This record gives sequence, structure tokens and C-alpha cells, in this order.
Amino acid sequence: MRPSHLALAVLVAAVWGVNFTVIEIGLDHFPPLLFSALRFLVAAVPAVFLVGRPKVAWKWIVAVGLVLGVAKFGLLFIGMDAGMPAGLSSLVLQIQAVFTALIAFVALGERPTRIGALGMAVALSGIVVAAVDEGASGPLGAFALVVVAAACWGASNVITRKAAPPDALNFMAWVSVVPVLPLLGLSLLTEGVDRDLDALRGLDWQGAGTVVYVAWVTTIFGFGAWGWLLRRHPASTVAPFSLLVPVFGMTSATLFLGESTTGLRWLAAVLLVGGVALTSFSKRRPPTAVPAEPIHAGRRAPGGLHPTPTARPRPGGG
Repeated sequence: MRPSHLALAVLVAAVWGVNFTVIEIGLDHFPPLLFSALRFLVAAVPAVFLVGRPKVAWKWIVAVGLVLGVAKFGLLFIGMDAGMPAGLSSLVLQIQAVFTALIAFVALGERPTRIGALGMAVALSGIVVAAVDEGASGPLGAFALVVVAAACWGASNVITRKAAPPDALNFMAWVSVVPVLPLLGLSLLTEGVDRDLDALRGLDWQGAGTVVYVAWVTTIFGFGAWGWLLRRHPASTVAPFSLLVPVFGMTSATLFLGESTTGLRWLAAVLLVGGVALTSFSKRRPPTAVPAEPIHAGRRAPGGLHPTPTARPRPGGG
């Protein structure tokens, strides 16, 4: 990887890590679901005019939009608004790699290797340590919401794998369209019209800046640059840089928000990041093939092992 590409990969990880601090600041200006809706609204409006028509079926766009946009980000923003620290949120969300592997095993039959299974166990031990640390200083309910958000992220990863979008930026732009109305509706129902209107009337430069950052810098630039790197380098070369996200997340939260970082939290970070690395970069075993009984128009020989077709296939498969 060229030095400029290396710098870009680190920059994207930094942008995504600092994003958690920006979200924390934004939650001082907006209710969580309204803030999440504004994030996708501002991201989607310019993006869809730049990326062209969707390149995958709408069923995949809607599915990822609901699971990732509404469930994952909605729960993350609510959890952080309920007291989950920004730095710890950036760390705990990395457990999505374990959820991705587990859901892929159930839904796609992808069996993890022994090293991958060990990585899951190590990462889960990191979550336990982080929960103990958070239980001593903050609300465990908010912690649980972020863990569920990570599970939703894992589910969206598996759906995205099935969708196999050829253009990550195009896919993310159209996915951003889907959550806007559901999040706005949920915000009106649960956060109230008056609270939403008060937040919009009181909008200042700092509040507007947080929306622009999470929409354009994190989403448009972040995913666009990441997709650009993946088109030029193997995924195994690019993906490890995502492990820098909690490093930047915890560091920026300490510098800009004054969040304390305990020994237990650093231990949780080592376990979680190390476990995620083992889980993410161990080669998964292919799904177990189940022999299917061949279907032919002709008769089957005794035992069904040697079918006797009545017609030969046409040249060219026609």
C-alpha cells in the first residue's frame, strides 16, 4: 500500500473514531432519534444525485436501511443519550465482528475456524470486562443498548454480503434514504413534537456542524474513501485499519469530553480488539455441502445413484 493510501486508511479510521465524540456533542442539541434521522437526511439528499441509480435490488437496500439505519443507529444514539460514554461506545460496537460471524454461521452456514472461535471468546471476555467497568460507573441499560446495536450491525453485514453491492458508496447513499421517515416517525411518537421543534428552533452552528460531520464526513467521505481503498487493495490489507477506530474514539473522548479511561477499560480494549482481530482475519470454513438427489426427467437406477436421462442437454446449455 502506497504511503498516501496508508494515510487515507488511517484518516478514515480517525474520522470514524472521532465520530463518537461528535455524536455525544450532537446529543446535547437534538433528541437521539431526531439526530439520527437528520444524519441520514443530510447524507442522502446530495449523495443520491451524485451516485446514480441503485446498483442492487431494492429489497437489499430497504433491509439494510432498516436494520443498520433504524435499528443500529437508533439504538446507538439512544444508548449514548442514556449515558453510554462515547469512547466506550466506539469500543463496544466492535463486537459487531463476532455477531457477524455468529449470524453468518446460522444464516449462511459459514463455520468459524478454531482461531476464529477463540477470537470470539476473547472478544466476549472483553465485553464482560467492559460491562463490569461500566456497571461500576454508569447505566448498564445504556451499555446493553449499544451491544444490541452491535448485533444489528452484524446482521446488516450479513445482509450486505448477500446483496454483494458492486459500489459501496452508491449502496450506502441509497441505504441512507430508507431510515429517514421511520426515524422521524419514531421520534415524533417517542420524543414528542414539542421536543423536536424546540431542537430545530434552537439550532446553532455547533449543532449544525455535528449533523454535517456525521452525515457528510463520516458517511459520504468515510464510506466513499473506504470503498475506494477496497477497490485498489485486498480486503485483508484494508480491514485491519478499522481496529484503529476505538483507539481514536477513546482518545478523542478523553481529549475533548474529559472521559476517564480506567485500567479495566484498557484491559477490555485489548481483549476486544485482539479478539475481533482473530475473528475477522481467520479464514472461515466453507459451508458444509449437503448432497442433493439429482432430478432428471428419466428413470432412476436402483438406489438413485445413476440417473438415466431421457434427453441430452442442448449445446450451450440452452
